[in-house]
Amino acid sequence: MRRSTLAAVLAATALLAGCNKKVEAPKPAAYDLSAASSRKYLADYAAKPGVHKTADGLEYRIIKQGTGKTPQRPDDMVTVSYKGMLITGKVFDQTPPGKTVAFPAGNLIPGWVEALSMMKEGDEWELVIPSELGYGPEGAGNGVIPPDQTLVFDMTLVSVQPAQ
Repeated sequence: MRRSTLAAVLAATALLAGCNKKVEAPKPAAYDLSAASSRKYLADYAAKPGVHKTADGLEYRIIKQGTGKTPQRPDDMVTVSYKGMLITGKVFDQTPPGKTVAFPAGNLIPGWVEALSMMKEGDEWELVIPSELGYGPEGAGNGVIPPDQTLVFDMTLVSVQPAQ
């Protein structure tokens, strides 16, 4: 009886000791700003569960589903909060925490215009926008966004103000 109790205690101790070991999360794939890396990022993202892809290549994942209005016209004003990143993870633009910004729904990069046309107020989406739907070969921001870059946005559509 003692032997089986001792064996059980030793087994439990070994099991609990394993609980204290740090399990390292797998490291995300490193991406650079090359065209090949951009293609790989788009393919990797498209393969994730819950990702949708439109006919022209916009990729998105719905984080939180809203129930409000959807912009109907290019001159509808949309109020959003967002964070924009390169595929390297470098943040190039974002609204300050707790703040929003308003834009005409049709006066944005094509990837945003397309996404907003499908979003409802309250939606939070993660967007992956290929270069052709972003800033293309020109880039933007005096080099902040280099030419031909896939862009990643976390965006929440806060409200839609229909045009008058």
